[in-house]
Amino acid sequence: MLVKTYGAALLGIDATLITIEVSISSGVNFFLVGLPDSAVKESQQRIKSALSNNNFNYPGKEITVNMAPADLRKEGSSFDLAIAIGILAATDQVATTLTGAYLIAGELSLDGEIKPIRGALPLALCAKESQLKGVIVPYENAKEANFVDGLEVIPVRNLLEVVAFLNGAATISPLQKHSSHFFAGEHAFQQMDFSDVKGQENIKRAFEIAAAGGHNVLLIGPPGAGKSMLAKRLPTILPPLSLEEALETTKIHSIVGRVNASKGLVA
Repeated sequence: MLVKTYGAALLGIDATLITIEVSISSGVNFFLVGLPDSAVKESQQRIKSALSNNNFNYPGKEITVNMAPADLRKEGSSFDLAIAIGILAATDQVATTLTGAYLIAGELSLDGEIKPIRGALPLALCAKESQLKGVIVPYENAKEANFVDGLEVIPVRNLLEVVAFLNGAATISPLQKHSSHFFAGEHAFQQMDFSDVKGQENIKRAFEIAAAGGHNVLLIGPPGAGKSMLAKRLPTILPPLSLEEALETTKIHSIVGRVNASKGLVA
């Protein structure tokens, strides 16, 4: 039986939709093709253990997993969950009704827990551009992905929750979209302010001109001159980011895994 699920590969600060095709046939091998890196290839051991520890049947047959487009390199462990769901669906342990409607991303631990991933926001934007219904992501990444309008964000903590949701045995409500006042509240700077800087009149004037005109600033000086102190306080005299600018900034932080899980947005 052939089943397709969807994941996404990160390219810079953007993501590209990846179609994960799983085919089960007679034999005993496991083939993972489509230019995967070592972390993706190692998913077989994580998936096999996660299925066994959650009382799912890991098929003793030949499993072929193709990640298309095949000429694009796939990196990271975020494909674990999509591949596992593909195997379960191909062996009739998961209904295929919803497997093609969501972009699925998450790293599996050996006991079936789903660990957070990098790049949840670009993945969510990719799902919206691909006209998918929503994304299934680790609970810790849900707030980050939830800033994309017109997309259902399903937060999950373990493999059992995902299977129950796809089989219709349990309901996981999509996160409610953030309201505008939530985003507005993110602009507050409580720990530092540009007015804290005493003296340094020339460099403060230069900063004000740069902030007003949108210019770059190059700081040169010996240690202790105040370069870092001033740079940290520059955002407090800049206008607030628009939601679109905040999303663009958050994409960069998301790629390196530095988004605050409790806020989900760099504002």
